[in-house]
Amino acid sequence: MLDRSNELNAWDRDHFFHPSTHMGTHARGESPTRIIRSGKGVHITDSTGSTSIDAFAGLYCVNVGYGRQEIADAIARQARELAYYHAYVGHGTDASITLAKMIIDRAPEGMSRVYFGLSGSDANETNIKLVWYYNNVLGRPEKKKIISRWRGYHGSGVMTGSLTGLELFHNAFDLPRAPILHTEAPYYFRRADRSMSEEQFSQHCADKLEEMILAEGPETVAAFIGEPILGTGGIVPPPAHYWEKIQAVLNKYDILLIADEVVTGFGRLGTMFGSDHYGIKPDLITIAKGLTSAYAPLSGVIVSDNVWQVLVKGSDMLGSLGHGWTYSAHPICAAAGAANLELIDKLDLVTNAGETGAYFRKSLTQALGDHPIVGEVRGDGMLAAVEFVADKDDRTFFDPALKVGPRIATALAERGVIGRAMPQGDILGFAPPLCLTRDEADVVVKAAAEAVDAVAKSL
Repeated sequence: MLDRSNELNAWDRDHFFHPSTHMGTHARGESPTRIIRSGKGVHITDSTGSTSIDAFAGLYCVNVGYGRQEIADAIARQARELAYYHAYVGHGTDASITLAKMIIDRAPEGMSRVYFGLSGSDANETNIKLVWYYNNVLGRPEKKKIISRWRGYHGSGVMTGSLTGLELFHNAFDLPRAPILHTEAPYYFRRADRSMSEEQFSQHCADKLEEMILAEGPETVAAFIGEPILGTGGIVPPPAHYWEKIQAVLNKYDILLIADEVVTGFGRLGTMFGSDHYGIKPDLITIAKGLTSAYAPLSGVIVSDNVWQVLVKGSDMLGSLGHGWTYSAHPICAAAGAANLELIDKLDLVTNAGETGAYFRKSLTQALGDHPIVGEVRGDGMLAAVEFVADKDDRTFFDPALKVGPRIATALAERGVIGRAMPQGDILGFAPPLCLTRDEADVVVKAAAEAVDAVAKSL
């Protein structure tokens, strides 16, 4: 097996182009290759036999945990019966139709239809096109600008990478592209005026949004997109009354709201959707990751009834909607989604995400909240982050060249736990599978505290 692993390592460096990877250090062998062989529950095992708690659920996505036979069996049954048929021109399969109904049954009030894709990025590409189509049908061809937020993550395509508000995803790609704009991130810990209360900061964010809309011209602004809780931008919960104040501005100027629930959909915040958790009333919802718990690639756009009625009007005016993907509503992926949602209900994982998530965050705060290099422990549901600072009192951040966050993530991995070093800051993120137990949470917290201590002593 060792010889085989060595061969795979060589092939990996010579042939595999990895996403979000430092290409030079990987190809030269300066950074490690880890070949993952198996998984069970919250654990993964690599080719050396080393087992870790995956406290980031892959990329926030393996919500039901690894090794769920029910989903594997559903995929196999579907593959044997019908591996593929397209969804164009009114075609469907048992799996895709059933899954659409299951999603709408769980979706926030007022949602009507589901359009399926394969990734969160392509789902947000669909959202952009639907927003533009919607306004063209309504005779408002100038109403096309979409406002996102700095530090938001909405994909890495050309337009979805433009929606994303993180430098890493813009560097040397000629992004962002028009007509995408970015407003202030609801990042209370990093607020410029530290005298502001949470509600005052939320009002500040709403005021900055309104200023942008008025400067651009409300007749040109079509939509606002936001994650219920910032994910890749730092796992940052919204400050008090943020969504209430933002939605008041959007309603005032007839601007559609896209809730990007790729991370928060299907239980991660202790509610089925983040929109339920924060009182968001979206026109469009982006879904992916938790839809199948990543057992198969599948995404979707949940369309509200008011948007759907305009799309129907457009089809009556213009003919068939000229948008589609070959693999939209792929039956194998849809079968995985249906089995996954059944399992979420059967295991009551939404409740566990709320209860065990709260225990995990409380334990993390008790272990690290007073640490000299910890500026904040935050999160919601089964999401948590620890942000590191050089000086707690002055809120002085470390020199990025020190790579404090990545070093702590590496030290954590050495202790058998996977967390994520988040971009644009020294932030350690956690998004465990929703099946995490309290005992497993204790293991993660202990390893995190040891990792932070080890790196702090080396600074």
